Amino acid sequence: MAECEPNAPQFMDLTVPEYAYMFGFLQADGHLYQGAGQKGHLSVELNSRDIDLLYRFKHLTPYNSSVTERTRSTNFADNHNSAVWTLCSLEARTKLNNLGLPHGRKSRLIAPPRVAFSKRDYLRGLIDADGSIGHAGQGVPFVSLTTSSTAIAAYLCAYARDITGAERTANRNTRDEVYNLTYEKEAAQILAADLYYSGCLSLGRKQVKADAAASWTRPYDMRIVHSRRWTASEDQTLLQSDDVAEVAAKLGRSEQSCRMRRWRLRNCRMLMPNDQ
Repeated sequence: MAECEPNAPQFMDLTVPEYAYMFGFLQADGHLYQGAGQKGHLSVELNSRDIDLLYRFKHLTPYNSSVTERTRSTNFADNHNSAVWTLCSLEARTKLNNLGLPHGRKSRLIAPPRVAFSKRDYLRGLIDADGSIGHAGQGVPFVSLTTSSTAIAAYLCAYARDITGAERTANRNTRDEVYNLTYEKEAAQILAADLYYSGCLSLGRKQVKADAAASWTRPYDMRIVHSRRWTASEDQTLLQSDDVAEVAAKLGRSEQSCRMRRWRLRNCRMLMPNDQ
């Protein structure tokens, strides 16, 4: 797909694939600072190996912006080389904020846009910024996203269910209180092929991994596990009884599954079915 030519009226038209991707990436990995009066700026800092993407953002933006490089000490390396894209235009910042890019700390606040947008390009932007794609143990392909936003977690679950048929329930983990959503095997292959289509705007290294996912073939001795999605009526039945064995028999589920589900419901570690 040919990249769109930037112009002010079209900037951040989220029906344009490149802008939908860019907006998803900015929601996850951008920082919108608001200063006194009309002062402020938007910045994205990436490892220098991904500097090409920042130049693509610069090209897509019809306002003055800059890409610079710096070396600094971090918790992970004494000499970390990074690249920073910076945009100061008030008009551009206002448009992004109105679309749903909050000022300051935003990890729990972000949500899918309320205007028309290119869904798979938007999700690819989120995954490029805050997700992973590749091969896990035994060479099994996977696609994952880590987010603090309930709205984003629910949206990915719904989108991936429609594309792959794989059911996921979004649960915050107990350590970080974030959602870790992972798709593996055939579901990951289908999702990767849908999101990382030929010619799309993406991080080059993740595009390579998405393409590689297509080569995986399930070993003949690896069984397919079909999971059943919990329904609201099953949750109600589970919560109304103290006899796990009786409920498990009634619902046709294992006692272990019922115990875990009830613990999660009682400790608010998941999105309830009615809320998804």
